[in-house]
Amino acid sequence: MESPRDGLELDRSQVNKAAQALRAYLKMNSSQKLFENDGQAISLLLTQWKIPRKEQTIRIPLPNGLRTESGDVCLFTRDEPNMTSEQTVRFYKKLLASKGVKNTIEVIPFKVLKTEYKPFEAKRRLLGNFDLFLSDARIRRRLPAHIGKHFYERKKAPLSVDLECNQLARDMERLIQGTSLSVSNKGSCCMVRVAHSGMTADEIVENVMTAVSTISSKLALTGKNIKIIHLKSQTSVALPIYTSDLSHLALVEEARNEARAAKGAQKRKREMKKTEVSKLRIKQTEEEKDSEEEEIPQLVPIKMPTKKPKQMTISKKGLKKVQKPAAGKGIKKTVKDTKLRKKTPKVTARDLKKKVKKTNKIKL
Repeated sequence: MESPRDGLELDRSQVNKAAQALRAYLKMNSSQKLFENDGQAISLLLTQWKIPRKEQTIRIPLPNGLRTESGDVCLFTRDEPNMTSEQTVRFYKKLLASKGVKNTIEVIPFKVLKTEYKPFEAKRRLLGNFDLFLSDARIRRRLPAHIGKHFYERKKAPLSVDLECNQLARDMERLIQGTSLSVSNKGSCCMVRVAHSGMTADEIVENVMTAVSTISSKLALTGKNIKIIHLKSQTSVALPIYTSDLSHLALVEEARNEARAAKGAQKRKREMKKTEVSKLRIKQTEEEKDSEEEEIPQLVPIKMPTKKPKQMTISKKGLKKVQKPAAGKGIKKTVKDTKLRKKTPKVTARDLKKKVKKTNKIKL
C-alpha cells in the first residue's frame, strides 16, 4: 500500500492532450471575437475526497512564469519616518532596484492607501488595475481593515514579503512568477492558476506537473485526498487529467484515524503531566504546612508585675504614714485609700487611756 504522502503520478500524455485542446479552443474563440483579450488564464480545478478542517495557503513556484517583467504588480509598504509619501515611494523603488528586482512594481505607501483609497469605488478600481498584490511583512496585519473583503473574495489577497531580506530579488521572483493555492474549509473544490493562453503546450504541461507535485506534497490532510483534477480556462469546459481510485479514500481514512490517535495520545500525555504537576503541588503545600506547624512556637501570656499598696499598721504611737509613690513609677491613688483616710481619725495615747477608764467604770 502506498504511503499517503506520496506524490500523485499524472499521465503526461493526458495532460498534453488537454493542453493542446485548450489552446485550439482559445484560438478559435479569439478569431471569432476580435476584441477578446488573448491572455486568458488556464487553471487547475481540484476536487478532494474530504473537506479539510483548516484553511491553508500553498505557494507554488513555477518553471515558466505567469507574468512578464512589465506585469501589473502592486506593493504596499509602510510609512518611513520623517518622509512624505512621495519620498517613501522613491525610497522603496531605489531599494528594489539596488536589490536586483527587474519587474516593474507600483509602490503604494500605507498612508496613501488609508487616504486616497478609502472610498469603495477607489478600492474596486485598485483591485481591477493590478493582477498581483504584495505587502510589506511589517504591515501585513494592518491591511485587512483597509483593503476590504473584495480582495479576499477575488483571491487577490496581498502576499507578504520581507523587504529587509538579503535575497529579496529571489523571493520577489518566486512570488511574481509563481502562484498560490488557497484551500478553504467550506467546500471540497479549489482552483489555482498555472498558465495562460500565450504559452506553448510544453510550457503548460511543465507548469501543471510541478504544481500538482507541490500541492500533493504540501497539502495538510494527505496527497491522496485529491479525488479529481481538471484543466480549464475561463470560458472552456473542464477537461479531466487525473482521477483517483477508491483505495485512496481508504488511505485518507487511515491517515485521519492515525492523526486522531496521535492527538489522543498527546492529550493523554498532557493530562498525565497536569495530574503529576498537581500531585507535586499538593505534596509541596502539605510539606510546607507541616513545617510551618512545627516551627511556630506556642504563645504564652506574659504577666506584668504590679506593685501592691502598702498596708497601714496601727502602732502605739499612731498610724504610720504611707510613703507617696514617685512620679511616673508609683501606683495611682485608688478610691479605697481616699475613703480610709477620710473615715479613720487620728488616735493618740490620751484617747486610749480614756477609753480604758470608761470600760473599767462600766465593769464596776
